[in-house]
Amino acid sequence: MGLLSKVFGTYSEREVKRIVPIVDKIDSLQSSIRELSDEDLRNKTQEFKDRVSNGESLDSILPEAFAVVREASTRVLGLTHYREQLIGGIVLHQGRISEMKTGEGKTLVATLPAYLNALEGKGVHVVTVNDYLAKRDMEEMGRVYGFLGLTTGVIVHELDNNQRRESYNADITYGTNNEFGFDYLRDNMVIYKEERVQRPLHYCIVDEVDSILIDEARTPLIISGAGEKSTEFYKIADFFAKGLTAEDDFTLDEKANAVMLTDAGVAKAEKAFGVENYADAENMELQHYLTQALKANYMMKLDKDYMVKDGEVIIVDEFTGRLMEGRRYSDGLHQAIEAKEGVKVERESKTLATITFQNYFRMYKKLAGMTGTALTEENEFREIYGLDVIVIPTHRPVVRTDLPDLIYTTQRGKLNAIVDDIAETNKKGQPVLVGTTSIEKSEALSKLLSKKGVKHRVLNAKFHEQEADIISHAGELGTVTIATNMAGRGTDIKLGEGVVEVGGLKIIGTERHESRRIDNQLRGRSGRQGDPGESRFYISLEDDLMRIFGGERLQGIIGSGLAEDEAIESKMVTKSIENAQKKVEGNNFDVRKTLLGYDDVMNKQREVIYRQRSQVLEGENLKDQVQGMVEDIIDFAVDSHVTGVEDTFKQELKNLVDYLEDICIPEGIVTVEELEKMQKNEMKSRFLSVAKEVYAAKEADFGEEQLREIERVVMLKVVDTKWMDNIDDMDHLKQGIGLRAYKQQDPTQAYQFEGSAMFDEMIQNIKTETVKMLYHVQIEHAPERERVVEETSTNYGDDGSTKKKPIKKEDKIGRNDLCPCGSGKKYKNCHGREVL
Repeated sequence: MGLLSKVFGTYSEREVKRIVPIVDKIDSLQSSIRELSDEDLRNKTQEFKDRVSNGESLDSILPEAFAVVREASTRVLGLTHYREQLIGGIVLHQGRISEMKTGEGKTLVATLPAYLNALEGKGVHVVTVNDYLAKRDMEEMGRVYGFLGLTTGVIVHELDNNQRRESYNADITYGTNNEFGFDYLRDNMVIYKEERVQRPLHYCIVDEVDSILIDEARTPLIISGAGEKSTEFYKIADFFAKGLTAEDDFTLDEKANAVMLTDAGVAKAEKAFGVENYADAENMELQHYLTQALKANYMMKLDKDYMVKDGEVIIVDEFTGRLMEGRRYSDGLHQAIEAKEGVKVERESKTLATITFQNYFRMYKKLAGMTGTALTEENEFREIYGLDVIVIPTHRPVVRTDLPDLIYTTQRGKLNAIVDDIAETNKKGQPVLVGTTSIEKSEALSKLLSKKGVKHRVLNAKFHEQEADIISHAGELGTVTIATNMAGRGTDIKLGEGVVEVGGLKIIGTERHESRRIDNQLRGRSGRQGDPGESRFYISLEDDLMRIFGGERLQGIIGSGLAEDEAIESKMVTKSIENAQKKVEGNNFDVRKTLLGYDDVMNKQREVIYRQRSQVLEGENLKDQVQGMVEDIIDFAVDSHVTGVEDTFKQELKNLVDYLEDICIPEGIVTVEELEKMQKNEMKSRFLSVAKEVYAAKEADFGEEQLREIERVVMLKVVDTKWMDNIDDMDHLKQGIGLRAYKQQDPTQAYQFEGSAMFDEMIQNIKTETVKMLYHVQIEHAPERERVVEETSTNYGDDGSTKKKPIKKEDKIGRNDLCPCGSGKKYKNCHGREVL
């Protein structure tokens, strides 16, 4: 701690000091609120809503509202918010991050700002890391909101659209980040506004904010439809990759997580695939297949990065150790792993919509978060989300003993020592929670404990159904629980009877994680609410973090003369580990920042497209917009065709007429001869007046109302088709843009510049195709609204929300009624098409 912090307190301490007077005000209201009957307490909600609608600010209502929630919670749940929880609630209302240690009651804290902000009637979202927690928190905390007259909803995997819409219309809605994000994307893919489920994004509280906004920020949400690429080449590339020799044909770069062909490897590829120059641009597809085959075979490890279950490759989440059912690696890597493991290679899919969590959550008018560990990532929260982190004091002092790290030379020596420590601790009945960094390591440790006869439970991806149950018993006498570091997050470990007397919960870390925050989370599982506890990390010089970043230097200093079963405590090594962790954290932040730099380009494009779609869905009159497009096309056509060079003038005019006749001018009406006598502006006027006459005649044929709807149908179809192609094009641009660094170009700037040019081109294509389709539409073939491509999957698993309910033919439904499947379309345009 620096001198200034010692004198003036840390930033958090100074901010908390400014909040304390508000907490005093809440406390001072408690006795008068306590005297209210249940009905009077409930009536406070309507009183607050009236005051808000009359212009009173939420800040001025806060002390009373918090006092009301505190009293309601006492009556309904038997839980009264502590002063520290009130501080946490105020920080959340201010749109900041509350760092509150494990066991400090974050779930209860969220009720305060959720209630206050729900008074505006615009909806509050509370985001949790899984469906189980979303349901649990909604059911428990929903009792408090219900008592006060507010409604709650929950968004989980299996809901249909009608159920989702109902949940989003509640005052307070719980759910996971994936569900909220995918619903936002789907709302921007609908073809009728009634199909939308979400309201505008207003106020959001993110629980486990570091897990959602940082750990998951590298994986964008992707909705896919069926693609066309063949899968056969993945098998061919895999066969080739398996025949290569490390060092001779390819090199591994663990730090950069990359595999590269050597010159000899390139020569082999050229010979095997009959190409002259492997690096040539025309061999980009071959490079893509081989790169992914190499990565699949030599970087991706079975039972660490993924598992094979029932003939499927399933990703293991690197942070939680959980199986990510249904999630797929992008850009063909998943197919390459399927080829490697000899299971069915699925078809590559087409991206229909995508967004990063960073850009999704930044769309909320106000964003807040809570977690036990955010301070180490404060810069990232501030820089990317504009959020500062306030450390909330614990209700009772932390009395856990954090012992220094024990360092061994080998993995084997370390594991034997861990098993001995667990066995000794278990003899006296003290519960032990052991944190590992992967499923593989938790199972290796489990085998050693079984050999030693120590009863234990393993909590990892293979058993995540019982996760909450296992973790909630981890604090009972004689319990030994092995867990991947983040498994069971969000579930409290309460100490069983007699555990305090034997020293509380003991935490053993089997190695340091590459992020200090994850180590702190593991430690924080013990010593909750002033309970005793202890923690210790065991380290070997063969651990990944030490091997990659600790280097041979430490091996040289420590390894000499130290027996396998001997350990040392070394401040120098601990410092060295912390520096390695800081380096990795910095690298990861840079990766996320680069990803965001790329997605910001896409985000600006996404905003334009989604705004355009919204206008169409809201039934806006597009006639002026269509006429504007016609004008743009004519201006562009005349300016690009007519250069004024005498020799070619006549040919230019002929090309111009041909071009516009293809789009919006009937054949033979405008002639080259009449154009020869005109200036550019006169040409434009002539073409425009003809185009307007043609469109007026079309309007007379179709009728005004029908042509307006056809404009909307055509615009949706063209915009959606072009946008999906653009997503793919931008993705390919991103894949190749890294090579620009070799040409002394900033890849992000190059991506922004080229992406912008591609987008402009797409907009021009949208205009041309829309106008062309409208001018050529026939009355007997008037188009109807339909999706361009049906959704087949998401990269976070299949989603219940897209499934339609079956419709029975005997149900009596009018042609123009809304279809009862929940799609939001008229029956005649949905399931009625199959029946009518």
